[in-house]
Order: sequence, then structure tokens, then C-alpha cells
Amino acid sequence: MADAMASNGMKAAGYAYINIDDTWEAGRDANGMIQSNSKFPNMKALAAYVHSKGLKIGIYSSPGPTTCAGYEGSYNHEAQDAKQYAAWGFDYLKYDWCSAAMVYATDPETNRPLSMTEQAAYAKMGNALLHSGRKIVFSLCQYGQNDSGSWAAKVGGNLWRTTGDISDRWASMVSNGLAQQVGREKFAAPGHWNDPDMLEIGNGGMTGDEYRTHMSLWCLLASPLLAGNDLRDMKPEILAILTNKEVIAIDQDKLGKQAIRVSPPVPADEAATVSVKEGRSATGGDIQIFARPLADGGHAVGLFNLGAASAKVTAKWADIGIAGSHKARDLWKHADLGAFKDEFTAEVPSHGVVMIKISK
Repeated sequence: MADAMASNGMKAAGYAYINIDDTWEAGRDANGMIQSNSKFPNMKALAAYVHSKGLKIGIYSSPGPTTCAGYEGSYNHEAQDAKQYAAWGFDYLKYDWCSAAMVYATDPETNRPLSMTEQAAYAKMGNALLHSGRKIVFSLCQYGQNDSGSWAAKVGGNLWRTTGDISDRWASMVSNGLAQQVGREKFAAPGHWNDPDMLEIGNGGMTGDEYRTHMSLWCLLASPLLAGNDLRDMKPEILAILTNKEVIAIDQDKLGKQAIRVSPPVPADEAATVSVKEGRSATGGDIQIFARPLADGGHAVGLFNLGAASAKVTAKWADIGIAGSHKARDLWKHADLGAFKDEFTAEVPSHGVVMIKISK
């Protein structure tokens, strides 16, 4: 995967981390140090190889005694494990709640973790990483429980899941990327990000238009871009979606502002709950417009059509907070569209998007 990322244009587009997920673990030695199994016989050498490609490398664990797949977790070994990751040369840790409910207090009615105990569990590893001797990005995988955005950064988190696991289905992507992000924009800032889970682009369950919607939405949300497909075997059209530098530039904009839904307006009660169940007409109907301000004074705007037929979609400048005449550039067609006064209208395909950058 590192070889592919370094050579296929992804590294050049900004992708930097190759992350190992669950099932690498092989228990502990006599001193309690975590060991890797036969699939990963030499973690230090692997990390050095990935670094030699100009990339970084990530690893996975759980605050519980076991991982989701039943392998060794980090419970009561947080400091040891953080030091081991650092010694191996790892740059990123995904920390998945999994079995932590077995050892940390939960609500007896819902079996969900109590907020303070969940925070304490993640703070143990956050503190351990800070004292590991190496800069390691900390990814909290706890499915958006307990309003995670309000506390994740305080326990050392750089990104935190806001949803359950995504799947390569239109309904799942819309739920994770639209329905469950409303109201969470206040938690996003440089170095600290809402994470609606990985990109499913290229895994075969959605159309090209749907994958462009997926990529556009994640970039407007300033979300981490974690490619979840096989990088070694990609169709050119999939690689083109994942490496669109103009769209990625929106995701990586230094102002770090997550997009908000500007049309239709978000009801106050919906924004307050910061979570909406899948199936509520995708929170707001078939036509939705998201916008975010950019560091250069411009704005990025996504015109989304969740409906079953092509539709004309209009973004009004007043909804975005600007007025007068502004230039628009189509970030998927890589084309300047000219200047538009007060509003911009485009024909958007079913389940598709038109993504523009507005500048004076």
C-alpha cells in the first residue's frame, strides 16, 4: 500500500499516512510489552520502510482489554504501548472503544459508556502519547458517543468519530456525512477534526456521481480523508476522484472551518441535538447546500441533489453571507464559470454534486 500511495499520485495529492487497523497484535512478552504477530514480523522495519517512501504510518488499539476482533488491547498498558509505538516509529494511533465497556462504567439502560469514564479512558492514552517521546496523531474511535466533539480535544484527540461505522452504500454515506454532522461544526478547528469515518470511494457499492458527492462532502466538512479502498488496484476514474487537488485544497484549507448547511436552514432543535437518525429525508430534503469560508477570503460551496432525478439547484449569496458579484470555479470540471450576481444555479445530477469555489 505504501508503494502504491507513493507512486500513484496520492502522495503528491497530499495523502501522508498508511494506517494498520485491527488484527496485528500477538499478546505481550514477560515484561508486558505488546508484540506483533506473524503478519507483521518486524514493525520497526516496516515503519522505517514506509518513512523511506516519504510517508507516515499508523497503528490501532483499544482502551479495553481486547480489540474489536478479539486481539490484545491496551487496558492497563497505556504507557507501555505508547512507548512501544514510538520506539517502532509510528506516527498515528486509532483507538477503538470495543471491549472498553467491559471494564469502564456504562449506563445500565443503554449499555453506553458514561461520559466521564469514557473521557478518562481516552485521556489515559492521550497522556501516554504526549509522554511517548514521539509526535503521534491520536484518533478517537468511539462512534460519536457522549457528544465527543465537546471533550475529545481536551484528552489529546486530533480527530474523533462522530458516527458509527460507514459502509459502501448511499444511505450509509448520507447518514454519516449529512444527517449526523449538523451542529458539530463548532467543534472543528485546526488540529482537531470531526471524523464521519473513512472514504468508501472505489469499493464498488456506489456510482461515480455518488463517490464525487462522498468526496465533496468530506472535504467541505474538513474531515480527515482516509481512503478505505485497495490502493494497488484502482480504476483511473476512482484515482481521479481521490486525487482531485482542487477539492482536497478545500479539505485542507488552513482556516479549518467546517461547512454548515446554509439551505435549507437548519432548525434550532436539530442543530442543538447534533445527531439525527438516518431516514429523516436526509435532514432537510433532497436539495441541500453546504458552504464554508476559506483562508483566502473565498468560500467553498457544495450543491447537493439527494433526489432520484436531476434538478436545478440555486445557491443564494445571501445564505452564504456575501453580496454582489462573485466569480465561481467548478472544482470537478476544473473550469472558471464566470461572475454571478446574488446567486449561482447549476443542474445537478441525481445523487450528485456541483462543487464551486467563490471568490471576488
